[in-house]
Parts: sequence; C-alpha cells; structure tokens
Amino acid sequence: RQMCIRDRSNIMYEYDKRVVLTLDAGGTNFVFSAIQGNSQIIAPISFPSVSDNLDKCLANLLAGFDTVMKKLETLPVAISFAFPGPADYRNGVIGGNLPNFPSFRNGVALGPFLQHHYGIPVFIENDGNLFAYGEALSGALPMVNQQLSISGNTREYKNLLGITLGTGFGAGVVINNCLLNGDNGCGGDTWLMRNKKYPNMIAEESVSIRAVKRVYAELSGVEDKSLTPKDIFDIAEGIKEGDRQAAVASFGEMGEMAGSAIASALNIVDGLVVIGGGLAGASRYILPALIAELRSSVSMFSGETFPCVQMDVYNWEDEVERKDFLAPCDREVYIPGTEIKVPYNYSKRIAVLCSREGTSCSIMRGAYAYALQSICLLYTSPSPRDISGS
Repeated sequence: RQMCIRDRSNIMYEYDKRVVLTLDAGGTNFVFSAIQGNSQIIAPISFPSVSDNLDKCLANLLAGFDTVMKKLETLPVAISFAFPGPADYRNGVIGGNLPNFPSFRNGVALGPFLQHHYGIPVFIENDGNLFAYGEALSGALPMVNQQLSISGNTREYKNLLGITLGTGFGAGVVINNCLLNGDNGCGGDTWLMRNKKYPNMIAEESVSIRAVKRVYAELSGVEDKSLTPKDIFDIAEGIKEGDRQAAVASFGEMGEMAGSAIASALNIVDGLVVIGGGLAGASRYILPALIAELRSSVSMFSGETFPCVQMDVYNWEDEVERKDFLAPCDREVYIPGTEIKVPYNYSKRIAVLCSREGTSCSIMRGAYAYALQSICLLYTSPSPRDISGS
C-alpha cells in the first residue's frame, strides 16, 4: 500500500464518523482505544502484553479489543496500530529479533489473525512511519504552511522527515503527502545509518536513551545505572544534584550524532524535520547541536567546501529564526528579451521543529488516517480480473 492523500481539503478527518480500533503495543502492556473524527473516543484500556507467551498474548489482544468494542455505539471499520519491528507490515506478520516480544521471533501472522477474528481490515505499521504521517496530515506540516500563509509567504511544504528520539532512533518520511513505505517496509529508516563518532557502529548507538546514559557516565565518571534520561535532564536543568556540564554535553552529543544522520536523509527528502519521542523534552539541549551539525560543511580534494545540506536550516523553536524562516522569499525576474516577469524563489529553506501535540497523539492520528486511506485503496484498486479485462 502506498499511502497518498490527494484531497488536501479533508486531510484532518475531523468530521469523519468512521471508528477505528487502536493499540499501543508495549513489551509490558497493551493499551487499547478507539478513534473517530481524528480524536480518541474511548478512555484507554490496558491489558498485560505477556510478551513471552504467545497464546496468552493473543488472548489478551482479543480481550482488549473486545472490551473496547463493547463501549462503542458504532461498529469499527478497521483496526490500525503500530507494533515494534522488524516486521513484514504489508502482510501483517511480526517476527525477527524482537527483544520485547520474544514469542513473536519466529513470525506471527498478527494482522491476519485479528482480521480473521473480527472480519474487518487490520493495518499495522512502524511507529516512526505513523508519527511522520500524523505530523504531515494534522500536525507540523499543515501548521507550518498555515503560518507561512499568514506571514505572506507563498511557499508550501509537502515533504516531512519525522524523527523519534527515545529507546531507539526512529523515523518516517512523507513525500508529497505520501507515506514512504519502501518495497521492503524499510523506507525512512535512520537508525541503521553510519555513526559519525563510531563509523563501524549504527547511528542509534549514539541516538537513544542508552546513549545519553552512557555518555553521561563517561563524562561524569559516575557509573549509576539507576539514572534515567529524566534524571540527567534534571541535572542539566540544575534541579537535581550531579555533573551539570556532563548532563548538558550528553544531550548535545546525541543532537550532533542525530544531526549527522538527518543531514544524509535530508539530501533525499528535502522537507521539514519534526522531532518527537520521549527525549524530545530535552530539545533545548539537543536542538542547538543538531542544527549546528546540519549547518556544517563538507569539502572536496580541491579544498572547495559545500554545506552538508543544500538548504538553509532554521530552528523553529527560536523565535528570531522562526520569523526569518516565515518571511517571504519570492522575487520576480524578467523573461530574457521581454517585459514579462515570473516568480523566482531564490531561497532554499527548511525548518526543524518539535511535535506540538506529542508523539502518541501523532501516531494515533497517523494510524487513523493510514487505516482510512488503506480502506479507500482496497475498494478503489482494480483487481487482476479488472486489469485483464476478463
């Protein structure tokens, strides 16, 4: 499925009456709910995930969705949720090296299992993809475009790179309002990019919760495994005792390493960057280093240098930079030999900003839109019989 929205007047789904069942799948708990009109209509219901016992895990999945359905006044049209990868999302099969779900490692047809039981379509995707999709349809992308219009700027952005900073280094890409799934379900992955500081390691080793904890321990000389990223943030804020300089530097290093990977992605995506995830709360310490990395240069053997990305990068969270980004940047030039003028957008710009309504909300909205778009494609895509004309 290639998720692509063309009718941009209805991308918010605010008035859509269809109901979609949702799931927040964690290694400890499953949290179930339902969405209608792009809003949660059922208070979350939690069941243990029992991730090391497949039979009990599947039984709790059914119990959770059954409990939600009993509270609904309208029958759901689909189930849609994010599930930890790796997985064959297209076919709804979860499997591979899943530390939080050991009972799924040999491959479990979770989507078909739920679809067979409930008789409605089931859609499963990567959480980074759904985060990016939600931000593109009803989060950062429309918000930035609205602010541009208010400022008299004729630019309109259609591409977005969504980044989640937390347990891992997640990402998703939306191009021209279409979610990039990839032929193998690997579209938009940044976690596996080369690590700037440790070239033989993956980027995620320096862009994750474990990275912040490791770097703080290295810089402070304090090996305290009980410290959480929130503790380290509080140390950076000066409200908890500890090595404040090391705390600030641990988030800064993560920003630099993330920026290196994001720079490579931006040379393909060329769009806005929106940051979410549990570590986004420390953005005041992460973004400066991330932005500085995006503004760094690369060189040639001749000595000539180039910016590592072609666009001017603006920090949306800085008021002055945000105003500069929003300022009109159109000129007019003459067609040679005529008195006719044509518009000329002389400034290449992108902005980096934090999610406004939070990662969970964006994933929820992304899952809702993903399901409704998928249903639309299911009923409008021609079958092989239709294509052959027989």
